Amino acid sequence: MLISPLGDSAALIRLGDGVDEAMSARVRALVQELERDPLSGMCDVVPAFASVAIFFQRPRADVAALEEEIATRVARVESNVTLPLPRTREIPVCYGGEFGPDLDEVARQAGMSADEVVAAHHGAEYLVHAIGFLPGFPYLGGLPPRLATPRRRTPRPEVPAGSVGIGGAQTGVYPIASPGGWNLIGRTPLKLFDASNEETTWLRAGDRVRFLPLRASEFRPIAGANLKAPQPQFEPGWEKQELVGASNTITMRRAGMLTTVQDLGRTGHRREGVPLSGAVDAFALRLANLLVGNAEEAAGLEFTLVGPEIEFRAGALVAVCGGDFGVPCGRPFGVRAGETLRLGPARSGCRGYLAIAGGIEVRPVLGSRSTYVRASLGGCGGRALQDGDVLPIPRVTRRVLGRWRIDSRILPEYSPEPEVRVTAGVHADEFAASWDGKEFEVTPQSDRMGIRLRGGEVVREKGGELTSIPLAPGTVQVPPDGHPIIVLADAQTIGGYPQLAHVATVDLPLLGQLRPGDSLTFRRITAQEAGELWRARERALGMLREGLAQKLA
Repeated sequence: MLISPLGDSAALIRLGDGVDEAMSARVRALVQELERDPLSGMCDVVPAFASVAIFFQRPRADVAALEEEIATRVARVESNVTLPLPRTREIPVCYGGEFGPDLDEVARQAGMSADEVVAAHHGAEYLVHAIGFLPGFPYLGGLPPRLATPRRRTPRPEVPAGSVGIGGAQTGVYPIASPGGWNLIGRTPLKLFDASNEETTWLRAGDRVRFLPLRASEFRPIAGANLKAPQPQFEPGWEKQELVGASNTITMRRAGMLTTVQDLGRTGHRREGVPLSGAVDAFALRLANLLVGNAEEAAGLEFTLVGPEIEFRAGALVAVCGGDFGVPCGRPFGVRAGETLRLGPARSGCRGYLAIAGGIEVRPVLGSRSTYVRASLGGCGGRALQDGDVLPIPRVTRRVLGRWRIDSRILPEYSPEPEVRVTAGVHADEFAASWDGKEFEVTPQSDRMGIRLRGGEVVREKGGELTSIPLAPGTVQVPPDGHPIIVLADAQTIGGYPQLAHVATVDLPLLGQLRPGDSLTFRRITAQEAGELWRARERALGMLREGLAQKLA
């Protein structure tokens, strides 16, 4: 057993190198024990093939105590394993053609015909080792060795939902449309993830899976039968038609660019492949909420590069933090009934955050109001806001005592070319040391899922294909093309690319304000230093809370 830091707020437990049924049982048993008896401060646990990641609410500096707690749980598992009986699931697949554009390439690398690849793929029985990468995505063991195919050198920017792929010695199914680097050999019409069901994922770790060949003519009827009516976007009791003309609403006169409802994210669901989501610059949203007297986790609006124009039907106290969008930043101000708040193009930074006293009362999904667009979760129907959308806000009367703004020294050191502090990743020793201090440029292919960098390849000097392991917002991955990707709030929960480093929690806000063409450099620090930086930031926020208690009435 090896215990490694996964950034400064998580730990990775590697139980061994093997990927087989015995290892799968050990992983599932450890997760079951951690759920029964959580570690101090634990907020999430993510199983993978031969590893388990534990996430904490805040950095844990007591490494020795943490290792002792983990060892205790592992010892219990070794002596007493009782797991649920496995289920057998069948997944129909249309192989090749428009459904499997990489089938011929997989066949070429395997020295087989396309028909032989299909026969070998659906002739095997698979074990679900974990759900991750995307909501409902099954990591399957049991791929015939001849079908093992290296991941694509450059990931596709968009893989269709239902695509069946091969990545290295693994096979799996993309439940939702997403970027991805696996070789696509077919597609299923089944819906493998549904947040409205009590059991959100159609598969779970420990299940057995068989693939069944499906004719193209049968695909669309099955896919159509899986469609469901969209869920209401507001809290129970709200109806959209009743909101029009109501006094406690806001209306998006112009939605701006990628404006979404966000809070601090949904925890407890990463084992289902559901990302944390929430604000990319969580510090800015926390600060804006504090400035209007909200709980820090209240839902607000996140907007990117171009802010929205919002009509308020009732007076409200608001605050804007993050990038500079042409309105007062870092202090609360009032908006009168009938007034339109106009947030223009970003003068600096990339993302802005608007908090409204009382928050935004859209319906929580899986415990959060965050919008995760790829899976249509949360916010306003799971999508970016559009012109004319109406959102409910509560009736809150709150005023500001005196004229003031917060001290700018509490803010992160936002910059178009920041130095970003990182801790070593699990595979850091496999890379040449030249990446530390090297300047990288942010590419236009960056989004809420991750920042793609360029500026010379980062060379991995040893190692082959890796078994997928958990990751976290801030993980720096390096795909085969050598150009690093820093994953952000909507990042996958499990990934197979080497992990070079992890951005310190205290510097994650800097990533949220980078735009294409900006640059950054990495500076390595220890996990202990990262924790100390985080605690200093939290002490400053604590002092701010005390001061605000005297300024808001």
